[in-house]
Formats: sequence, C-alpha cells, structure tokens
Amino acid sequence: MFSNTAGKPGTLSEAQQVAHNAGKLISHKIWLPKLLYAALPYFYLFSGVAALLATLYISNWYWVLPHYLLFAGACLHMGILVYRRRHRR
Repeated sequence: MFSNTAGKPGTLSEAQQVAHNAGKLISHKIWLPKLLYAALPYFYLFSGVAALLATLYISNWYWVLPHYLLFAGACLHMGILVYRRRHRR
C-alpha cells in the first residue's frame, strides 16, 4: 500500500525544462529608468499610429499588411491600457 515515489525528485524532459525556464523569464521583474517608464504609453501610441500610417503607403495587398495592422492594433490597445491604468482616479 505504501509507495516510495514521493521521496524521489521528478525529472523533467528537455522540452518541459525549456518551458519551465521560459516561465521564470516571463515572470521575472525588470527595472526601468523613470523617464523610460513614464514615456512607455506614449511610445506604444506612437508606434501604433506609425504602423497604421505605414499601411497607407503599401499599394498592393502584400503579406506584410495584416502584420502591420495587427501590430498597430496591439500597440494602440496597450498604449491606451497603460495610460488609463496610470491615470485612474
């Protein structure tokens, strides 16, 4: 009835080890200078508007156009989200 498997440490496969290390990297806190931290929402907004305007200069339907639009939407969304969170009352 008793098992001795609880005393043995589990070994992870190589793919599981990479995923475990990537999870640590994503949740790792970083420090940004105050000037860069304050400019972050404006950088997101500027990047989104620049990518949106860049799509106007693409004359044909190239493979890059959806990527520009997706990047523009993500940057604008993140810029507005960060700005609203910082200026909550």
